[in-house]
Amino acid sequence: MSNDIGILAPVEIKESWCKGCAICVEFCPQDVLVMEKGVAKVVQPDACTRCGLCELRCPDFAITVNEKED
Repeated sequence: MSNDIGILAPVEIKESWCKGCAICVEFCPQDVLVMEKGVAKVVQPDACTRCGLCELRCPDFAITVNEKED
């Protein structure tokens, strides 16, 4: 997923795969994610350090952490 200026978002969430367990939200050290209507959402993309904990801990494989573009 990219934004208006073509920069790759640090975290992508496949909403249709998200079961709303909130594990990703609990493990995110930068509070990048929140639960909204039972689905994880990225609310602070600029705070993301791309540590990968959300992707690693997601039991539904609904999260992808993109590598930083050069």
